[in-house]
Amino acid sequence: MSPVLDTASIPPRDREEVVRQAVWESVVAVDIDHRPPAEDLSVRIGLGSVGPLTICSARATAVTIHRTARLARKDEEPAVFLGLQMTGTSLVVQNGRECLLGPGDFAVYESTAPYTLLFDAGVDHHFLRFPRAALALPERLLRDVSAVPLGADDPVARLAFTYFAQLAASDALHQGAHADAVVEPSVELLRAALASRHGADSLARAPLEATLSLRITRYIREHLAEPDLSAARIAAAHGISVRRLYAVLSRSGITLGDWIRTRRLAECRRELAGPNGRLRTVAAIGRRWGFADATHFSKVFKRAYGMPPRDWRDQHHPRSRT
Repeated sequence: MSPVLDTASIPPRDREEVVRQAVWESVVAVDIDHRPPAEDLSVRIGLGSVGPLTICSARATAVTIHRTARLARKDEEPAVFLGLQMTGTSLVVQNGRECLLGPGDFAVYESTAPYTLLFDAGVDHHFLRFPRAALALPERLLRDVSAVPLGADDPVARLAFTYFAQLAASDALHQGAHADAVVEPSVELLRAALASRHGADSLARAPLEATLSLRITRYIREHLAEPDLSAARIAAAHGISVRRLYAVLSRSGITLGDWIRTRRLAECRRELAGPNGRLRTVAAIGRRWGFADATHFSKVFKRAYGMPPRDWRDQHHPRSRT
């Protein structure tokens, strides 16, 4: 994973703030207490993503990280973090528990509750952020397994550590079709490791049904720009029939065609008004978001927003008069 931040090239007086801003914007809002003085502070961070999963690989001097109750309350996208200890040791504290991690161990902790991570001897760690909804595990199970060490004595955890360490380190798995192929296996493997540790396989299955609508709509958002997005493809991706797909969405008050069209139009509207709104033709922007017929695109855009897409773009990007 290529580094996106290396404090070696940053003036000492700016290092703490640059690191804090990078972590807040890319991973999660936390308080960071660096142990060494600014001139000795060293941080090297690489960032990647695999679908909805965020990956942060870090090497750094000693640090303590706090997710305070105030920051946890502000969480708008609940997440579960997986922390892989590569070398050295670290301490994870959450929900009244603390666990010591050594090389080959990992632990999970939730963004919606305060936690503390202590790296007394420096950081050599992979952090993976999973949307909590994607895991589809009960809150009670997640609470019970947070800050619990998972290591070599557990065969499922041992498999998970090897898999996620390779996922974090491999740039090739973060791109295109490779990334699409590993999202679901990654979610399923972490779900299996946590359910196995909890000894509650049945608890892991029931929430899959309860969160099916949420997982379907997330999948649609991720593939919104793809012209072959169809009911058959969406159903196949979730292992259900097309008939059941429509039934699940109907219970949530969603009409599939209208839902997709509304969100595609919103993306077109955003792009047309954005700073690069004139870099493509109106028709090209429509095609980019699944509207193959320019006339049809203009018609449904006007019906939704009261003006043709060209007028909307001109309103935000007036042509200069010479």
